[in-house]
Parts: sequence; structure tokens; C-alpha cells
Amino acid sequence: MFRNGLEPWHIIIMVAVLVLLFGSKKLPEMARGLGKSMRILKAETKALREDDAPAEAQNGTAQSAAEQPRPAVEPTTITKSADTTKSATGA
Repeated sequence: MFRNGLEPWHIIIMVAVLVLLFGSKKLPEMARGLGKSMRILKAETKALREDDAPAEAQNGTAQSAAEQPRPAVEPTTITKSADTTKSATGA
């Protein structure tokens, strides 16, 4: 009785319900969107693995991100809008 969770007739009923709910035109669009999402996820996880690989390859010579010095940042002056209107009018 419980040998398989999904029998073939279960799948047929599920497909029929999906077609009735979403329509035959909407299902291919949804499948395409799901496929694109999966490709993006796969590419991002591959990029994360590639970013981690060089750090692990140079284990002894590479410093961790916490130990590396941060680049210097140039200070900027922030002026208020009232200060800019005074200097523009010549006052």
C-alpha cells in the first residue's frame, strides 16, 4: 500500500491540477523563470567556490582578510545646503 510515495496516477493528477490552476500558457513561463533562477544560483555558488580556492591554495603565504591592512580613505568635506547657497550668492 505505501511502497511508493508518488504513484504515476498521483503525478498525472498533480499535473492536471497545475494546468487547471495556472493555464497552459503560464506554465512554460514559470518553468523558464525557475530555470533562469537555478542557473544564476549555480553561477553564484561556483563564483564563491572559486573565490575561496586561491586562499586555500596559498595557505601559508596568504593572510586572512582580517589580517590584511585596509587601504587609506581620503577624507571628504560635507557641506550643508545652507552653506552652499550662501557661497553661491556671494555672501
